[in-house]
Amino acid sequence: MITAQLLGFNSFIPRFATAKGEEMLKGVNYASGAAGIRDESGRQLSDNISMNEQLQNYQTTVSQISKILGSDTAAASYLKTCLFTVGIGSNDYINTYFMPNSYPTTRQYMYTPGQYAKVLAERYSQQLKVNDQTLYEGGARKLALLGLGRIGCTPAELASFGPSPGSNCVEKINYAVLLFNTQLVSLVDELTKDFRDAKFTYINVYEFGSADLKDFDFKVTDMGCCSGRNPCLPSTTPCKNRSEYVVWDRFHSTEAVNVIFGQRAFKAQTPSDVHPIDISILSKL
Repeated sequence: MITAQLLGFNSFIPRFATAKGEEMLKGVNYASGAAGIRDESGRQLSDNISMNEQLQNYQTTVSQISKILGSDTAAASYLKTCLFTVGIGSNDYINTYFMPNSYPTTRQYMYTPGQYAKVLAERYSQQLKVNDQTLYEGGARKLALLGLGRIGCTPAELASFGPSPGSNCVEKINYAVLLFNTQLVSLVDELTKDFRDAKFTYINVYEFGSADLKDFDFKVTDMGCCSGRNPCLPSTTPCKNRSEYVVWDRFHSTEAVNVIFGQRAFKAQTPSDVHPIDISILSKL
């Protein structure tokens, strides 16, 4: 939402389940809690809409836009001016790779972190470009791919694994995430080479979290504002000083952190924040 505000939006983009008519022309949100690149990711929590299913929903939206604008050609012309942001993959680690008892097909003894990162990135690549059920084939021409953050520093992973020696985070998880992010940078380069009529960029969310967040007046970095390292339930009373917390619940960052991250995604502060351009530039191309 922060980046959307910086782009000039004054309200939330509607979610797919409720978006109707011309409302869809300002954008649609396809996100689903616990969903991943892999269809099975996060299923131990509840039903979710995986990346493949989200792509199917996007194709439904494209068909509806074609009807609204009068033709497929008009829809294609409109969609190529739109900005697409894709942030997915955390649950393929939190709720899949590092839960081997629930997901035996991704047990660590079947894939090293490097092998898993490669397999996951290859599947992601297919979802973006290979067949009819992809963003590119559906008309997307401006795509920002969000890298994964430091999920090894979240309260949930700290509660499950404990911090690594000499660190405040679970470094084996952060290491695995970095391997996947490296694959994403290569994927952006590959997409840029293969599709000259489109623009792609990588947003280095991991880098955003490398700053000493205490410099931004955050006082609590390893506990969630809601329930510390325990699940945030409807009956739970959250902390009163939420602007001092980095994490809202066991996994998700607070609005105060999202503001910082959103601003850096929109307008890069360092060359390593994005590859190769930030969202402010991408949106104008």
